[in-house]
Amino acid sequence: MNDKFFLDTNIFVYSFDDNEIEKKVRALSLIGEALQSGKGIISWQVVQEFLNVSTKKFISPLKAVDAKSYLQKVLFPLWAVFPNLNIYQNTIEIQEKTGYSFYDSMIVASALSQDCSILYSEELHNGMKIDDLQVINPFV
Repeated sequence: MNDKFFLDTNIFVYSFDDNEIEKKVRALSLIGEALQSGKGIISWQVVQEFLNVSTKKFISPLKAVDAKSYLQKVLFPLWAVFPNLNIYQNTIEIQEKTGYSFYDSMIVASALSQDCSILYSEELHNGMKIDDLQVINPFV
């Protein structure tokens, strides 16, 4: 493992949340660090989830032009994990081992596939260690 880190979808969602200013500031900081250092990683799943939420479920949904710009400038540079057989097989094993949902397990499998040492997520158990991956809730 190394100092690469994986950002779960909720990090990107909070970066737009004006009702949770502390979380927004922390999320923006993590995204900035990810982009600047080149050590931040996301998967196709994070891209899909964020684009779905941001264009449909935000109080003020992103317009298509803004979503496309964010995809190009922020998400695409961090996007390193694409679907493959190993991801899905590891997802099933992680789901069985941890009891996480299939989609949460896929986030873990994606982070592990890139040898990330940290997974930043509000959704998973803060402090949990899965193989060499440490889950950290950046908002606590």
